[in-house]
Amino acid sequence: MTQRLTNLAIGLIPVILALLFTTLILLIVGAPPGEAYRNIVQGALESPDKWASVVTATVPLLLCSAGLLITFAAGLWNIGVEGQIVAGALLTTWLALNLTLPSILFIPLLLMAGLVGGALWGLLVGWLKVYGGVHEIFGGVGLNFIAIVLTNYLIFGPWKPAGRATMSGTEPFPAEAWLPRLGNLAVYPIAVILALVAIALVYLALRGTTWGLKLKAIGNNQRSAFLMGIPTHQYMMGAFLLCGALAGLAGSIQAIGVRQRLIPGISGGYGFLSLLVVLLAGYRPLWVIPIALFFAAVGVGSPRLELNMQLDSALGGTLQGLVVLFVLLAQGVKKRDA
Repeated sequence: MTQRLTNLAIGLIPVILALLFTTLILLIVGAPPGEAYRNIVQGALESPDKWASVVTATVPLLLCSAGLLITFAAGLWNIGVEGQIVAGALLTTWLALNLTLPSILFIPLLLMAGLVGGALWGLLVGWLKVYGGVHEIFGGVGLNFIAIVLTNYLIFGPWKPAGRATMSGTEPFPAEAWLPRLGNLAVYPIAVILALVAIALVYLALRGTTWGLKLKAIGNNQRSAFLMGIPTHQYMMGAFLLCGALAGLAGSIQAIGVRQRLIPGISGGYGFLSLLVVLLAGYRPLWVIPIALFFAAVGVGSPRLELNMQLDSALGGTLQGLVVLFVLLAQGVKKRDA
């Protein structure tokens, strides 16, 4: 029990330091810290609609984080997860704009399209890494840029609304393609279930299967894993494929659920934010859920700072980044002293 309390205290120190630094920033700009934090909390939790927004924002974070847990286990930094979200949304959009089916068939097909689109984009990063010798960070960033440019081209070109091009995106998808809501709330039960199932499956796979153990062996020492007979290239490609598929599923949900069309910036930055979630969780699947909820709540609540206090809503992102920074610093100090 004493050890657990000690670990809890050590885990809270980075959060406290992040709050102190954010408070210092607020004091420097002349804003009352208590009022700022109160606005963030109220902006995220003051009504059922806000709660629904937090849950909806948590879904892509959980899906992308589940995928990143796989690539991190293999020692791979899949920075391209942002582009994989977009790729899933693109293939979903192509089907949504060109097919008409009953919802019971259409929605599963569109979700599958998201999985396939993201998986193919993830395989591109993997192929560049494994067979092209391109580090996954550089390959991922390059493919992120290509996905964004391709999205803008399609929205302002072949997929633009009839007679006009607009930043609001494509024409709305047919109603048969929309994810069903929970009553009047902007939360999508199918998406929530898929996200929780993804985290559970990744937890079980990494914790209790031979595949997960081999993947971790590659992450710990790729050369040693190869000499032990593990097909490292196939496992690395598989990790990119699975991570891309989950990110693409998030993109599909963003398109047919949250937006009901394709818009510029469909990824919403969730790919990059999920990297912070996984780092803060220490690569532990079960910790991903509460941390993703925290990040989503800060993101939903931060716009209240602009409305009520004339502060930039980016302050919420500053708080998120500081928490991750101090956690990483604490882990580095702990390893050095070990």
